[in-house]
Amino acid sequence: MHLLFATSIVPDGALASGYEIANAAIIAALRRAGARVTVIGFAWPGRAAADPENTVVLGSVDVRTENASAPQKLAWVGKAMLSGLTFASVKLRAVSDSDVLAAIERAGPFDGYVLNSVQFAGAFEKLFEDLPSIFVAHNVEHLSARENAAAATGIFQRLLFRREARLLEVVEERLCRHARFVFTLAEEDRAALGVASDDRSAVLPLVTGAKARKGPRRIECDAALIGTWTWRPNRIGLDWFLDRVVPHLRPDFRIRIAGSMPSGVTSAHPGVEFVGRVPDAQAFVRAAAVIPLISTAGSGVQLKTIETFELGLPSVATSRSLRGIDHRPANCVVTDDPAGFARALEAAAADIRDVDGSAFHREQIRALDAASRLGLEKIGVVRQEAFA
Repeated sequence: MHLLFATSIVPDGALASGYEIANAAIIAALRRAGARVTVIGFAWPGRAAADPENTVVLGSVDVRTENASAPQKLAWVGKAMLSGLTFASVKLRAVSDSDVLAAIERAGPFDGYVLNSVQFAGAFEKLFEDLPSIFVAHNVEHLSARENAAAATGIFQRLLFRREARLLEVVEERLCRHARFVFTLAEEDRAALGVASDDRSAVLPLVTGAKARKGPRRIECDAALIGTWTWRPNRIGLDWFLDRVVPHLRPDFRIRIAGSMPSGVTSAHPGVEFVGRVPDAQAFVRAAAVIPLISTAGSGVQLKTIETFELGLPSVATSRSLRGIDHRPANCVVTDDPAGFARALEAAAADIRDVDGSAFHREQIRALDAASRLGLEKIGVVRQEAFA
C-alpha cells in the first residue's frame, strides 16, 4: 500500500512548530500501520527534506505572513482575489498544476492520498480526485478565521479574515465530502466539520515524543510559556493571559515568555520577561515551576499541552487547551476564570508536583495507532485482516 501525503511543508526534522510535530506523528503512525508513505510539498528556504528518498520537494517557499515584505503581502492578496483561492492556499501556487501532476506521476503509482490540512489541498484540489483519499483536518480552519476576524483591530485585516472564513468553509465542506475518511485532532472538530459519524471520521490522538529527563529540575522561574505568538490563535490566548490573568498575580511572580513575538506585545507586570528564541525549548519549560496552557481560540489540538503532559510538568490549563485530550494528569488544574487561573498558578509554583508522563504517552500512541488503522481500512486500500 503506497500513500501520497500531500502537505504544505515537507518534514525537515526540525519540528519547530506544532504543525510539524503533528505531521511527524501522523506519518509515523501511518507507517506503523503498514503503509508506505511518500510526502509531497514545499521546503522551507534553505532547508532540506529529512527523508529525501520518500519526499517529493516542489520547491521552496516561506509562507509566513509576518516574514513577507509589504509588496509580497499585497501580491498574495491580489492573487487570492483574482483566483478565488484563500490567502493561505494562494501562497502555495508557486508551481503549476502540471508541475505537481508530473511530480506525482514520477513518484507513483499510489493507492490513495492523505490530504494534510486545507492549505495545500485547497491550492491543488482538482489533482487529488482520482484516488481514495483521507483528509486530515488539523483545525476547523473557517472557525479559526472567524475568531481571527472578531479579534482583528484593523478593518482591512477584519475583512480579509472574513473572506478567508467564507471560502474556507466551502473548501473544508468539499474536502470532507470527497474524502473517504476524515481525521481530526479533536473530538469536537468532527461535528464542526459535519463528519461526526464513526463511518466518516476518527480523532487522531497525537504525541510529541518528549521524554522527561531524569533527576531533579532546577527551577529558574515560576511560569514559562513558549510558542509562535505571531500565529493569530496563539496571540489571542497570549493577550488573554497578559491582560486578564497576569494582573491578578503577585508582583514577585516570575514569568518567562519565549518564541516569535509580534510587535506591540507588552506587560506592566514587573515579573514578566520576554526572552525571544531559546536554544532548547524543553530545557526552557523544565526550568519553570508550572506551565500555563492558555489557549482561548482556535480548534484542533494543542501540542504544547501534549508535550507538557508527556514531560510530567505541573500545569494550569484553560478548557480550550485540553481539546483533543482524553487523559488529564493529576497535576493539571483546569479553569477559565482569570483570577482563578492566577491563584492556581501561584499554588502550583509553591507546591511543585511532577508526575511520570510515560503512561500518558503510551495511551496516546495506542489510541493514535488504532485510529490510523481504522482510517486506512475505511478508505479501502487495505483489508481489516491486514492489521490482525
